[in-house]
Amino acid sequence: MNHRMQKPRARFVRETPDVRRQALIEATARCLAEKGVGGTSVRAICAQAGVSSGLLTHYFDGVDALILATYVDVGATVSAALDQAVAAAGDDPRDRLRACLQGNFRAPILDPDLLATWIAFWSLVKSDPAVAALHAQIYAASRAQLEALLLAAVPEMPPARARLAAISLTALVDGLWLELCLDPSTFSAEEAQAMVERAMMLALGQWRGDWVDQSDRL
Repeated sequence: MNHRMQKPRARFVRETPDVRRQALIEATARCLAEKGVGGTSVRAICAQAGVSSGLLTHYFDGVDALILATYVDVGATVSAALDQAVAAAGDDPRDRLRACLQGNFRAPILDPDLLATWIAFWSLVKSDPAVAALHAQIYAASRAQLEALLLAAVPEMPPARARLAAISLTALVDGLWLELCLDPSTFSAEEAQAMVERAMMLALGQWRGDWVDQSDRL
């Protein structure tokens, strides 16, 4: 009997194109976090992903296209985390708005590695029109979500004021998130959430007449 015929044959599992693309995107995010834009090359990405350079060029038209795809993926991850937080908050409009704001100070969004990747994207906004356009699209979608949540909480709020409230809340969240990722010893995630809570209540109170607009005094 041929004993070799009795040996089990190793099973070969071929990864799907979507899995390979995602692996390259995740490798790019890690390279951007560790090496910055300057160190994110075809060689570095492929080494990080453990694949040949030919595979990268098969799925993407170079590093620039892969960086754009990575920005889309990172933005989608953040958006999905916030959507999940809002959905878990129930039906109360204020709770949903609160969940959207405070979700920025929990995993997976509160992550120093995510900050490092995001800084790499920001560094390209002024020099790469495609990245700038994508950046504007991602932030516009985030502000639109906040505007909708604000208007759900206070239906009588004028849309123009909801827009400004969304911009100011976004700026506060981004600033606190940035500082907390850079140096978590300065303040805690719970303190950041408390600060955002006060800003949220102020924004809601303004449009209910609980706060006098400075422009009304002129």
